[in-house]
Amino acid sequence: MATKATSSTVSPEYGEGSIRVLKGLEPVKQRPGMYTRTDNPLHIIQEVLDNAADEALAGYGKKIKVTLHADQSVSIEDDGRGIPFGLHPEEKAPVIELVFTRLHAGGKFDKGKGGAYSFSGGLHGVGVSVTNALSTRLEATSHREGQVASLVFSGGDVVEALTQRPQASGDRKHGTTVRVWPDAKYFESPALPQNELVHLLRSKAVLMPGISVTLVNEKTRDSQTWQYKGGLLDYLSQTLNADPVVPIFEGEGYADRQHDSFAEGEGAAWAVAFTEEGQAVRESYVNLIPTSAGGTHESGLRDGLFNAVKSFIDLHSLLPKGVKLMPEDVFARASYVLSAKVLDPQFQGQIKERLNSRDSVRLVSSFVRPALELWLNEHVDYGKKLAELAIKAAQTRQRAGQKVEKRKGSGVAVLPGKLTDCESRDIAYNEVFLVEGDSAGGSAKMGRDKETQAVLPLRGKVLNTWEVERDRLFANNEIHDISVAIGVDPHGPGDSPDLSGLRYGKICILSDADVDGSHIQVLLLTLFFRHFPKLIDTGHVYIARPPLFRVDAPARGKKPAAKIYALDEAELNATLDKMRKDGVRESAWSISRFKGLGEMSAEQLWDTTLNPDTRRLLPISLGTLDFLQTQSEITKLMGKGEAAARRDLMERHGNDIEVDV
Repeated sequence: MATKATSSTVSPEYGEGSIRVLKGLEPVKQRPGMYTRTDNPLHIIQEVLDNAADEALAGYGKKIKVTLHADQSVSIEDDGRGIPFGLHPEEKAPVIELVFTRLHAGGKFDKGKGGAYSFSGGLHGVGVSVTNALSTRLEATSHREGQVASLVFSGGDVVEALTQRPQASGDRKHGTTVRVWPDAKYFESPALPQNELVHLLRSKAVLMPGISVTLVNEKTRDSQTWQYKGGLLDYLSQTLNADPVVPIFEGEGYADRQHDSFAEGEGAAWAVAFTEEGQAVRESYVNLIPTSAGGTHESGLRDGLFNAVKSFIDLHSLLPKGVKLMPEDVFARASYVLSAKVLDPQFQGQIKERLNSRDSVRLVSSFVRPALELWLNEHVDYGKKLAELAIKAAQTRQRAGQKVEKRKGSGVAVLPGKLTDCESRDIAYNEVFLVEGDSAGGSAKMGRDKETQAVLPLRGKVLNTWEVERDRLFANNEIHDISVAIGVDPHGPGDSPDLSGLRYGKICILSDADVDGSHIQVLLLTLFFRHFPKLIDTGHVYIARPPLFRVDAPARGKKPAAKIYALDEAELNATLDKMRKDGVRESAWSISRFKGLGEMSAEQLWDTTLNPDTRRLLPISLGTLDFLQTQSEITKLMGKGEAAARRDLMERHGNDIEVDV
């Protein structure tokens, strides 16, 4: 009789030895997508290029050369100061080795104290170390102080230690050469996208007039060199695919030493063209880093352009009766190249595709607006042409909105009395804030943009509607007012409601940043998920995230005194750590904690929570769970007969939650 072998599965042990600490460049190798783009190696090459550009930006280099070698490697040469290769005073290792092997090591943190770099694109100190980690081989050579120093890495580790020799007759006096062999296993495609690379190099030349940027391809023996003396205007005029309505508006503005709000040298240069047709060209940069996703510097340009054009229209009484001008009416047909200089830029993510620095809105706007106002009033004919273009766009937008209004019919319910409505009827821009409490509602009414923002204050806790029948919903006044205000009737997940009556593109829940505020958020989200699910499906529901703390920071270096807002404890600690690094004494700052929205002034509420350029608005959508799973979880949380399930949930996950009471 044959015996059947049985296999037993042993559950793996979980103990102290199960925890692994990633050291050195291991985190980059384990999760490269957290540090760079993984579709191709262009970004890790850009990190080296940005360092060369920063040398030129600081005034120490005139030439940058990129070579595509036949063996798939790429080398970047500059004639800057060369990376120091002496021993670091604290780490007791060559500085050039630290730059390529340590995360958060670099020369760009020491700002405002006469550091090596005042304005630089590099910020996080992880750039070239990421390049090194994701390369099979990297050779770095520094020409400096009469010496040539070289070392070689593989996978982030030193494989050929630092060697030094005196400079020979054919050597450069100063500069850095880095040759990189990207590791194909980390990228979807090992090939560099040629068009993107050419665009990147060309834009560096544009943004640094007088600097020569060269691309050499060893395989094809092609060589291209870019050097622009005309700067942004020449670049934009060559890139436009339609004739501008008025001449290209070019300008720049930078803060001087006496400026009240910004550090010396901060500001922007720009070239703006307005066209009636064709694809708009829009490129923006911060300290020479391309910001493909825009950010607050672009918002500042939009704000400055709009206010200048609106001021010109008002001065000459050009606006027809019944027409309301909005920023997008001016900005829609604008093509631009914008280059901002920011002392301490805050980017979104390591690849720096978007600028998040709040002050940059005001920085760029404060220079663009007066310059354009002056130009328009010096060239009145051009100003009237531009005004005509903007007014035409506004009329087109309003006509589209009126068509929608007619479809609503005449049986619209009377809007609730406590709703402070906005003036616009265009749901692409309109938003309503469901605000906790009358006092916060008052601040929100005073601080809002009256054109596009409406406010509906709610008293106390909203009814838990998870088990309320649809025909009994309107017995509750708050829910009745919410439904009438947004213009959509309650419906179920399988229904096809009429959304043509929707009055706001964004429905924003605005509550205190404490436990009670979170409870109100949950109650309102329960209402929308149960009785207005299509609004969540179509992306109309948001949560506004007001800050919990305000830090009054003193002036430090070139940075003026500022009020910094923090969302929670973690952001507060990060802010304080940053100030400590800047050399600020512990006693020099003060921390205020907002007990609720009612404590904020209208101006504070606008700056932190209402202003589209600086606020944090969280869109609501289904997460990792599908609709039925989400429904099951909310039943556990909100069902009246689910006390046992809730208790079990709290006992299992209670230690995972940190609550601010």
